[in-house]
Amino acid sequence: MIKSEPIKKDSYVEIKIILLKPEERVEGIPEDTRKVPFEARIKGFLVNDAYIGEEVEIITALKRIVSGTLIAVNPPFKHDFGEPVRELLEIGWEVDELWKQ
Repeated sequence: MIKSEPIKKDSYVEIKIILLKPEERVEGIPEDTRKVPFEARIKGFLVNDAYIGEEVEIITALKRIVSGTLIAVNPPFKHDFGEPVRELLEIGWEVDELWKQ
């Protein structure tokens, strides 16, 4: 498998984490649902350069550090507002800094 260029630190990305393995899921849910892991997808800014499929850390909009498997770069919002605009993504951090002054 040939690796492409690494995704650069500070890129806006999406990761996937497994919250519950299939054997950890409750019995009261449908069998086909219980056979698959319960996952979360989280968006944020990449802490270090990485490749798709690698375990990475991101910083979320709420400044939480979360680890997971890198699955997408510059992921679009699913509700059709188009591609993310970096300046709009960072504005919350800027406002937070202004409030601290």
